[in-house]
Amino acid sequence: MSNLVVHFEIHASDPPRLIDFYTQLLGWQFTQFGDMPYWSIDTGDGAIAMDTPGRGINGGLTQRQGPSPERGAPVNGCNIVIGVEGGIDELFRKGIDLGATEALPLSDMAGIGRLGYLLDPDGNVFGLICPLLSDGTDARNA
Repeated sequence: MSNLVVHFEIHASDPPRLIDFYTQLLGWQFTQFGDMPYWSIDTGDGAIAMDTPGRGINGGLTQRQGPSPERGAPVNGCNIVIGVEGGIDELFRKGIDLGATEALPLSDMAGIGRLGYLLDPDGNVFGLICPLLSDGTDARNA
């Protein structure tokens, strides 16, 4: 395993708020490291482990060391895109209901799938993508 992304981190001004948001939206599980302001994120079955290949990655959530990103500012850093297997329209709406705002609306991308971006309640941008089915249709209602 070489040069693969194996971990991501989300910076949070209010960690409990974002832990609640991502738990409710995506079902991720968070575990705090002792008294440190750092939580590991288990994204679910099939994630890469240090000694196990996988289809996805786990991450971490840490206390933000400065102000939250300003709304409308360009991305300063990297963002993550989360693959879902259907129901992307409903999940996107659920994110907004849980306190996210739309960064880029859902749209169909030929040959790729249905993709949209949200800003979590702390201003971090992330994408949701639903792949195309083998017959060329999207899997949004699968």
